Amino acid sequence: MDPFVNLISTVITLYIWVLVLTAILSWLVAFNVVNTRNRFVYTVGDICYRLTEPVLRPIRRILPHLGGIDISPVIVILLLVFLRDAVHYYLR
Repeated sequence: MDPFVNLISTVITLYIWVLVLTAILSWLVAFNVVNTRNRFVYTVGDICYRLTEPVLRPIRRILPHLGGIDISPVIVILLLVFLRDAVHYYLR
């Protein structure tokens, strides 16, 4: 059962990093540090958006509008850390 637990933990950790990358990239684009006309930046942003948006969209619908501050990635990261810890606790 240990390899399966390690695989789940690794996938959750990688998804957390994708969420962090998406948040940082959105800040960089918003403050004009990087330009989405650059093909590489656009591709990375598009991949991150496609991976994270299906998870973040339901959370954004539930949360009240906070005036430009999006805390949905933080909530998803907290839920994923809880899930990872629960998997480690109950499946080991």
